[in-house]
Amino acid sequence: MASSKLQLDALFRQLAAATTVLEALQTEDNIWWLWMRDPNARAAAVLDTATGDIAARRFDIAETRLVKLLRTRPDYAEAWHKLGTLHYLMGRDAECLADCHHSLELEPRHFGALCTIGEIFFGSGETDGARLAFHAATRLHPHHVAANARLVELSVRDQGEAPPA
Repeated sequence: MASSKLQLDALFRQLAAATTVLEALQTEDNIWWLWMRDPNARAAAVLDTATGDIAARRFDIAETRLVKLLRTRPDYAEAWHKLGTLHYLMGRDAECLADCHHSLELEPRHFGALCTIGEIFFGSGETDGARLAFHAATRLHPHHVAANARLVELSVRDQGEAPPA
């Protein structure tokens, strides 16, 4: 676990120093890979399976897997984020926000959780909350494509113009 933290620390330094989007995306992939891993191989396998269930839109099965996993591994930040993503896709925003907050308590640099929170605020018209969440994500990941796009869209909205198509 300590080695994962050291690896993540190094990757976040690399992410902050990235000079191109491609370099940032490669570093982001490495961060996601570490976030998905767990010292308990079985827990990591359950998360991988639940992620596949989400992609296949088997939401009820994914939720059951993730809830069971989190009962035994409540310190698994990425499992909380995946549950939050699932709840977002199901339109269960309050649960999604709670899940993402759990993820951020365990991994304060989780730009994915911040972006999910930003999307909820964006979708509900809470532009200040959305802006705050997306800015927080881009402080961690300056080249985050989706967060930067939302910030541009929010800026354009502030100016009273329609965003570019």
